[in-house]
Amino acid sequence: MKIRYIKSACVAVETKGVKILTDPWLVDGEYYGSWCHYPELQFDQDYFDGMDYIYISHIHPDHFSKKTFELLNKEIPVLIHQYASPFLKMNIERLGFKVTELPHSKKTELINGVTIEILAADNCNPELCAKFMGCGIVETKFKSTQIDSLAIISDGEHNVLNLNDCPYDLAEEAVSVVLKKYNSIDFLLVGYGGAGPYPQCFHLTDDERAQAEASKKLQFLSQGEKYIKLINPNFYMPFAGTYTLAGSLSELQNKRGVPELHEAVNHFLDSTVINQKQSKPVLLNTYEYFDLITQTQSKSYIPVNKKEKQTYITNVLSKRKLEYEYDDEPDMDALLDLVPAANKRMNAKREEINFVSDTSVLVKLKEALYVKLNFDGSDYEIIKSTEGISAFVEYDVSLKLLNRILKGPRYAHWNNAEIGSHIKFRRVPNTFERGLYHAMCFFHA
Repeated sequence: MKIRYIKSACVAVETKGVKILTDPWLVDGEYYGSWCHYPELQFDQDYFDGMDYIYISHIHPDHFSKKTFELLNKEIPVLIHQYASPFLKMNIERLGFKVTELPHSKKTELINGVTIEILAADNCNPELCAKFMGCGIVETKFKSTQIDSLAIISDGEHNVLNLNDCPYDLAEEAVSVVLKKYNSIDFLLVGYGGAGPYPQCFHLTDDERAQAEASKKLQFLSQGEKYIKLINPNFYMPFAGTYTLAGSLSELQNKRGVPELHEAVNHFLDSTVINQKQSKPVLLNTYEYFDLITQTQSKSYIPVNKKEKQTYITNVLSKRKLEYEYDDEPDMDALLDLVPAANKRMNAKREEINFVSDTSVLVKLKEALYVKLNFDGSDYEIIKSTEGISAFVEYDVSLKLLNRILKGPRYAHWNNAEIGSHIKFRRVPNTFERGLYHAMCFFHA
């Protein structure tokens, strides 16, 4: 069995004549143009045409990349978790692919005795999801969320566990289910960094920013440590979230609090909680592989040269335009006409999750003009000043992108705009309320 690294969360598991491609994001410009690869990927059409299956863990564009799917052979079957909502399935099928939904935690035989088993990150336990989302009432009818899935691929001799972006507190139960079924994990694909908007998109002092970057790095590296300790694999490889910001957002690249891959491995090697004799790290460059039979890799890893990377960002990526920058400037009245329906939808979600807060969201339209969204049941307001508002989160986003978001998820979505670093935030006071951001994802017409 070979594990071949491609980019970010995309790897290929090759065994017994079967090739399974996971989460292919191979084209620059996801998240509305802001996420790119370094080094740039040279797309090998023949290699990807030879895949037998594609596994997609969840809906985020660096895992389900529509731009990449346009390059892939539509005859390759796609495997996903059987989520309660058909949203992911429908999006893939619209691109002309045949999708098979696999039941939670059911081992499915593919070809030549190779199997795959997909589990929802929350192990189909809605109480876990509610705890992670920080919301109040749990409605069990929702079953598994769309938040993520993990998968184990086996050929009967070797087992590869792919954790994708699964948060530890959410997925610990699902991982424990896997460990009871399989004697050992030979190769673990584990996350090492966070891809959200904090701290690079937030108004912070220099000291606050430095502290936030260090805290974020440690938070996600510690999560990786906990996974490696729990699973105790023979080999592990940190992966996923290896993105480089482009366009006008490239200046935020070094403020994200995300280490390079080799820095993550150095941290894990210094860990006192990982069994260093049992679990060995692996790093691979693009298209290189690790062979579980010989326990060797095709070529030694060459770490990223930070100076060369910064030169590429400055000379190439920073020159690119973001997707919405090609749009016409929206008419303010037409944009405001979308607000009542968006506020109604957002409030319905707020009530559904039983979230109430005195904190307001101020969506900035221009200097001295905001949409003030309230989370206490009162209606929205159009205001000209933040004066007198004691608790708020300001959302400052390009009006062109805001217009796309307000028109609905077919055009753009708040969550993807956040992950893509397109929104500038200001929090007064600087506290985090998870339910607020969850409800805001539904602020669209």
